[in-house]
Amino acid sequence: MIDIKIIRESPDVLIADYKKRGRDVKEIDEFVELDKLWRQKLQTVESLRALKNKVSLEISEATKSKNEKIKKDKIQEMQQLSKKMADAENEVDIAYSKLKTKWMRIPNILEDGVPIGKDDSENKEIKKYGDTSHLGFQPKDHQDLCLPLGLIDIERAAKISGARFYFLKKDLALLEFALMRFAMDDLVKKGFTPIIPPFMMHKKQYEGVTDLNDFEEVMYKIEGEDEYMIATSEHPLVAMYSEEVLSSNDLPIKMAGWSPCFRKEAGSHGRDTKGIFRVHQFQKIEQIVICEPKDSKKIHKELLNNAEELWQKLDIPYRVVDICTGDIGTVASRKFDIEAWLPGQNKYREVVSGSNCTDYQARRLNIKYDSEGERKFVHTLNCTGVTNTRGLIAIIENYQTKDGKIRIPDVLQPYMNNKKIIG
Repeated sequence: MIDIKIIRESPDVLIADYKKRGRDVKEIDEFVELDKLWRQKLQTVESLRALKNKVSLEISEATKSKNEKIKKDKIQEMQQLSKKMADAENEVDIAYSKLKTKWMRIPNILEDGVPIGKDDSENKEIKKYGDTSHLGFQPKDHQDLCLPLGLIDIERAAKISGARFYFLKKDLALLEFALMRFAMDDLVKKGFTPIIPPFMMHKKQYEGVTDLNDFEEVMYKIEGEDEYMIATSEHPLVAMYSEEVLSSNDLPIKMAGWSPCFRKEAGSHGRDTKGIFRVHQFQKIEQIVICEPKDSKKIHKELLNNAEELWQKLDIPYRVVDICTGDIGTVASRKFDIEAWLPGQNKYREVVSGSNCTDYQARRLNIKYDSEGERKFVHTLNCTGVTNTRGLIAIIENYQTKDGKIRIPDVLQPYMNNKKIIG
């Protein structure tokens, strides 16, 4: 959530942000009214508390002076005040609950320079790498390459699990391990700590890392339990520091998370149904950093550079796009995507997403650091390294041969017992 002082003292900043995002500024007015109501209720409680303190002293004085009539009257008054205060405190809780619900929905303040746009069609391309015409023949998509080689089985996966699941088989299964280990090794060399997190999280912690009103439709809820299957390792790795005060000497904390990711892909019916591009379960290596506010913009660039280096070492053509205001989502202040070139689709598709969430998640999770005796909220950042499915698709389609085989990228061959080709 954003600092409430911004809403109270600088509403123009928030109104300008809402207009950039194309959101209704009435939401801000509604929040301001709820905030006023909550503070009024608080003042009522404080006034009643002051009265109770006054009456308590009067009861004490009446007891000392042995004035039983005044004592009896004041005890009755105290009982009435206690009931009023209990009612008033309940009204405060109700008012704050409504306020917090609205507060949690207010998006992060956008970083200066985020492109203005209504949706993903207006994201801004800022960089390209590699030659998209390098194959020199009519390419096939990953499914048409993998099925004849027996590398994936979609039909049997659908039989036991439903649509958007898959079996990876033979050398493609080994290539996934190779890709994941290559990415993890590369990040560890850059000072990241490898971590495998829990694959389930409580709702309270999940509300700290994302807007559940938007994201809950994407996630799998465990029936009868206060648990959700994680959609990315970013969520548990940030939430693991909730309610903690970190030392500035320990910052930045750099983590490389590996986990399966579970997503319903709600709203994507009819999109990318072929193959393994958009699925309900995949593996991912994710970069997560917790740092001091002064360092977050610099680290955001570092995370993107790390991801670019991974894809450059794989020698996959890609482009970098600056995500516009209409596509950036609630949590991020600035977001860049890497889109790999997929010859079989003849287009760029997203494979990496990197966000600076500033102090938005830290405020929701109450993660602070101690800076010379002063406690401040940290900044949190995340950026994909690689995912198994989209990473494999990019390799399969860019490294295909004219006769339907798949070359193995040089950097992955040591992880594949120096094998050079599949098929």
